[in-house]
Amino acid sequence: MQKNKQIAITTIRLILGFIFFFQGFGKVFKFGLEAVYKNFFLASYGDLLPDFLLLFTAYYTSIIELTAGFLLVIGFKRDYALYALASVLVIVTIGHGLKEPIWDLSHVMYRTILLVSLLILPRELDIFSVDVFIDTKLKKQK
Repeated sequence: MQKNKQIAITTIRLILGFIFFFQGFGKVFKFGLEAVYKNFFLASYGDLLPDFLLLFTAYYTSIIELTAGFLLVIGFKRDYALYALASVLVIVTIGHGLKEPIWDLSHVMYRTILLVSLLILPRELDIFSVDVFIDTKLKKQK
């Protein structure tokens, strides 16, 4: 039963990590950050929010998705990555809510459920990660 819980947590972490990593990868390397800003953020929210805020948000969310997604995949600084991704989900929720009060929650909701699950489930069960490898090495040195 313990092994099932460990594999379940690893699966959640990997799925969430890959979802965010590939989303960020596409924004940073496929489209380019400037194109993301102009074509998605400015085009959609330019009439609602100031340009500097849209520029910051486009860069912030894209870079956090890429880096924190990667950190989740390898299991390094897991909780900090989750906190950063939670901030992205809050920003996305606010942005979509400003634009359209009733919007399709599906792409945000399942990510939020996976993220909150990882925050709630015992971190000690997330054993297949760089964090655990480092902790194990440090304990052996003492």
